[in-house]
Amino acid sequence: MSRQALARYGRIAILQHWVSVALIVTLFGLGWRMVSLPLSPSKFELYTFHKSLGLVVLALSTVRLLWRVVSPVPAPVDGPVWQQRAAAAAHWALYALLFALPLSGWLFNSFVGFPLSFLGLVNLPPLAAPEPTLKENARLAHLWLGYMLLALLAIHAAAALHHQFVKRDGTLSRMLPDLSQATRRPT
Repeated sequence: MSRQALARYGRIAILQHWVSVALIVTLFGLGWRMVSLPLSPSKFELYTFHKSLGLVVLALSTVRLLWRVVSPVPAPVDGPVWQQRAAAAAHWALYALLFALPLSGWLFNSFVGFPLSFLGLVNLPPLAAPEPTLKENARLAHLWLGYMLLALLAIHAAAALHHQFVKRDGTLSRMLPDLSQATRRPT
């Protein structure tokens, strides 16, 4: 199927997109909550859960990027070339941040010297040896990458809403589930 013939994203791409959204919102919420807690077992549990979800985002982003490469996507929305280029650059920047953010967290965790456990089931190797002199830089990198992702996601969502409610060009509906398929009765 050619890009021009595809009117919307496929079910798998849509599912990956919205699962990523849910995970990222959850991760931001956990991040804000856990850093404000006093040192306690519940704080460590939140950190472990945050790290585990970050690893899920990293794995899902890998699958998502591979899917993006092999699966057809709709043609770019009509508009000025600069807008199409900006949209493409923003999408690739989102992908880059979806890798950089969990990897920076993993690196920070490695510099601190904590074991990295996925849901308490599997321990992952550190990305580097413990390095107390670099842990603050890694923490700040993780923090600022998070802010960058948050800002880019806000711009992405605002652009989608602008297309939906101002331009009324159906761009947002390309990434929403096709509910007409679910409500149709077989004949």
